[in-house]
Amino acid sequence: MKIILDAMGGDNAPEAVVLGALAAARDFNTEIILVGRGEDILAAMKKNGISDLPVGVAIANADDVVDMHDDPAAVLHKRKNSSMVVGLKMLSEGQGDAFVSAGSTGALLTASTLVVKRVKGIRRAAMAPCLPNKVGGKFMIVDCGANAECTPEFLLQFALIGSLQYRRDYNVISPRVGLLNIGTEDSKGTQLQLDAYKLLTEAHNQGLINFIGNVEARQVPLGDVDVVVCDGFSGNVLLKAIEGTAMFMGSAMKKVFKKSVFSKLGYLLCKSGVNDMMKLLDYREIGGTPFLGIKKPVIKAHGSSDKRAFYNAVRQAVKAAENNTAAELEIALKQIAAAKEKA
Repeated sequence: MKIILDAMGGDNAPEAVVLGALAAARDFNTEIILVGRGEDILAAMKKNGISDLPVGVAIANADDVVDMHDDPAAVLHKRKNSSMVVGLKMLSEGQGDAFVSAGSTGALLTASTLVVKRVKGIRRAAMAPCLPNKVGGKFMIVDCGANAECTPEFLLQFALIGSLQYRRDYNVISPRVGLLNIGTEDSKGTQLQLDAYKLLTEAHNQGLINFIGNVEARQVPLGDVDVVVCDGFSGNVLLKAIEGTAMFMGSAMKKVFKKSVFSKLGYLLCKSGVNDMMKLLDYREIGGTPFLGIKKPVIKAHGSSDKRAFYNAVRQAVKAAENNTAAELEIALKQIAAAKEKA
């Protein structure tokens, strides 16, 4: 397994990328290619007492860097020698099995679409983060921000790629797919949700997905659904609301434990459990968000990722490469096309 990393992407690059990647190469027994300014990468290693590249780790020099303010549509032409574009070209050419970057989301999505390409038949790639739920499992949000405006057909494809990926990642034979809405009744929502509901029901009847109907936002973290389908605008609002609630609860718990001497003693007794819970909601432990619908795995790490986050992003990339659903997705899309033609 060989993972390509954009060594210059993110707020803490290249040091955090390099340190996280070296630790991951050791622990996951995977090869790593660090793409970026070679001198800066070596300087980051030297700063942390690492004089030589470990076995299985290589540097691919790229002199330019994609700026967060760059126009995503112009990156391929204006930043063709950037670490992001060079790394994606390497992935496309088969020099690696997956790509990780903490750079600009828009630039990464656009460049991935144009360089690595979408799976044949996929209209739009989608961002699909997985978060923990109340019952000890995970739920996936598709899409969480890549496509603010969607058609019903986009949502149908999101359901399909999300269901396939969830099945591969978590060994769930028939993941429950729900459409995010303001109520569970099939008459709720805008025209987008109403039309998407019909398409998802048809796909369910064809045996392509396990569609359970509309789900409200409050049901999502409680374990009522495995794959939540929505437009990128709604998905991003849902994701940020969950993250904000988790941060608020963490802060509220700290205040409770600091209230008195007895509460501080109570914290010492349950410290391990509290830390485990906070770990579940820590983006650094998740690693990043995959772009589903791209031919090869591309992982978007958080812009402020530290070495722990990059370490887990590599772990996630390895898993994504092992569970790549591109071929299976093409077959499912052909089934949908054939059913439409027949109808």
